[in-house]
Amino acid sequence: MYRKRLTAISALAIAVAVSACGRDSAQPVSPAADPSADRAAQAERRREQELSTLDDRVAAIERSYEEKAAAIPQGTGGKTASGRLRDDVKGDVADVKEAVKDLRTTTAGNWWNRYEDALKRAADEVESDVKAISPTKRLPAPKEETRPADASGQTVSTAPFTSQRDKFVSEMRTRFDAMNKVLDNVKATGPRKTALEDLRARVKTLADDVDRLRSASADDWWDLSKARVSDDVDRVERSVARLDALKH
Repeated sequence: MYRKRLTAISALAIAVAVSACGRDSAQPVSPAADPSADRAAQAERRREQELSTLDDRVAAIERSYEEKAAAIPQGTGGKTASGRLRDDVKGDVADVKEAVKDLRTTTAGNWWNRYEDALKRAADEVESDVKAISPTKRLPAPKEETRPADASGQTVSTAPFTSQRDKFVSEMRTRFDAMNKVLDNVKATGPRKTALEDLRARVKTLADDVDRLRSASADDWWDLSKARVSDDVDRVERSVARLDALKH
């Protein structure tokens, strides 16, 4: 009797164990998390948050511009210093809005061409304005370079990205140094002084963007691209604030 009961208990234990094993094997095995995929998702979320912040700032700048422009006395058309400044700031507001829009489609594959093109285009526009405000209407001729060098005069690297970067930094720094020399000799008062201050701020913003490239790597593409647009937003925000001077 005892042996039969023991045999029944053993059989039941085996059945329970087999059933448990069956359940365990039926449970789906969760794949190991991919660290790189998780980092990519986090980076994407961060980019979206930063873009949303820039969108909000640009919207606030647009509202501020409309309010200040409406308060400027009538008759300050585009032919006056006040009118030209107001129109220039209006164009800057539209440009920075477009810059944030372009930032949304910037990737690791297209960022350098966009960065380089945007800075060259901005430098051309600023240079034109510097020539217009300069008594001589021209800039000092840049020094001849016998070989590509960085901003400190050192020979550039032959690596693909760093070579492009160093040559670009050297060329742009030469241009901005020439612009600053011209602006240092410009004297202005009233609305023209406000325009001069705005022009100096534009040159400084571009120079800061170029300086940021000196030790940058291709992996810094998002931080560099975002910083360039953020600097533009900061500058336009200050330009809009200076419109208060035109109310009087």
